[in-house]
Amino acid sequence: MLIKGVKYKEKELILSSALIRAKPLTQKESFTGTAPAPFVGRFGYPFVNVGILAPPRHDEDAWLYDAPGHWAKTNTGIREVVDYRTRMVNSRFTSNVKQPDKLVEIAQDVAMASKPVDIDVSLEKKPSLNISTDQWVAPMGPQARLKQLQLATNPHISTKVQKYFDDTDALASEAVTELYKHSVDENALSRMLSVGVFGKKRKLVPTRWSITATDDILANNFLEKVREQEVGDYATYFGSYLGNYYLVLFFPERWSYELFEMYVKPGVLEFSTDYEEFQGRKNYAETCAGGYYTVRMALAEHMMKNKRQNTALVLRFITDEYVLPLGVWVTRSAARKALESKPITFASKELMLTYATHLARKKFGVDIVPILEKSKIMKEKQKTIINFI
Repeated sequence: MLIKGVKYKEKELILSSALIRAKPLTQKESFTGTAPAPFVGRFGYPFVNVGILAPPRHDEDAWLYDAPGHWAKTNTGIREVVDYRTRMVNSRFTSNVKQPDKLVEIAQDVAMASKPVDIDVSLEKKPSLNISTDQWVAPMGPQARLKQLQLATNPHISTKVQKYFDDTDALASEAVTELYKHSVDENALSRMLSVGVFGKKRKLVPTRWSITATDDILANNFLEKVREQEVGDYATYFGSYLGNYYLVLFFPERWSYELFEMYVKPGVLEFSTDYEEFQGRKNYAETCAGGYYTVRMALAEHMMKNKRQNTALVLRFITDEYVLPLGVWVTRSAARKALESKPITFASKELMLTYATHLARKKFGVDIVPILEKSKIMKEKQKTIINFI
């Protein structure tokens, strides 16, 4: 989205302020820091960059620098998220995804640890001063090539995580679903998956892929139970986070799901969309990509907890409040916040769609009637009614 005027200035102010704060991180070639997370890049695949993210000092609060769940719970703002992420240096090395470098073992320890661990870092040269942001992963700060790396403290790894690390016969999907049941959140699970901690055939997975894989594994597990539940009512949910607004429409029919993502521009309706029917998709949701899977996971989790299944039509309104892309964790968090709101129930489809249309027009100046007309699952409903008649 092209952000103009005041919002563009806000974006530039956030980035320039972050660069100023990050400059002291570029002064050292060696340091001992507290690492909360690894990061695996995707360029050059199957030879990828593996990074260890850490501030260049011991920091008891380093867990905050990679904590999307906590950020969402405390309504942390864009400026604060960028500030957290740019307090860390990305110390990188290159590894083959199927034949990992010895240093990957340290990345695995960092990923599995219950809390951030101290590492001794020696770089080839001082870190370069830059900040990168994209729609997939949280922002990244200064980076440099690694020369040497070792643990400075022993990582504390829970017995349940250690169990699946040691069990080379367990599927990665089993490890992810079972650990999630024991309060290991999706962010920690995607970190572990990215550095090859789980599964029969272990390899490095680019972080952006591991995030989507984690969402997909968890949603599929929830949906096994959801598809057996009773059908729920006509209901809408509405909520937001960081300028991303979600209007969720539940229909009293068995599971299916469609997502429309649109930038809010007066007089213009541009959108991306993907959908699935009861049995799910067989191919990747190319158009909405990672955002599709984060929302799908939030929906499936919500329905499982409420012991109901519904057809879900989800509308994402991206406003100019969202001045910087911060990663797909934002879409998961915003969808969850919407589903945590008190639902409005309706006696009919017509009443619910009338409400949704008025809300979109009043709140965003957007006419969603063309979207409703293009909706695949709405067309499927019409076909079902016609066939029944």
